[in-house]
Amino acid sequence: MSLTAWLAAGWLQPHKTSRAEIRELWAIVDRDLADAASGGISADWQYGIAYNAALKLCTILLYAAGCKPAKGAMAHSRTLNALPYILGPRRQNDADYLEGCRRKRNTVEYDHAGGATTRDAEELIAFGHELRAEVLTWLKAKHPALAPE
Repeated sequence: MSLTAWLAAGWLQPHKTSRAEIRELWAIVDRDLADAASGGISADWQYGIAYNAALKLCTILLYAAGCKPAKGAMAHSRTLNALPYILGPRRQNDADYLEGCRRKRNTVEYDHAGGATTRDAEELIAFGHELRAEVLTWLKAKHPALAPE
């Protein structure tokens, strides 16, 4: 599959982003990575906040690639799973990891408390920082007009 195939299937729709839109999403990423690491909240909430940062990084990639997920129940999943189509197949394991994070985040958000450990949260926060660096490098190389300063 490809993003083109996802567009044809109706899973994505075309999207023209702007520097301002990317800047706002980037601000959410930075806020969420800082808040998730600040402590004083449960591991579940740290995990959920770190998940949101990773989701926004994947959203930035998808928007810069000219797409956004179609509205519906699979929007988060499609956003996360677009990662290897944009950054390359070496990121498939990361997309799989984030898909597992999505499921865990849904459990601790909607079903029961205590599903995320401190280690889970720390791992996702570290992953978010690493992904942030790669997204920034990709933006500067592929879409420099969208890259934050």
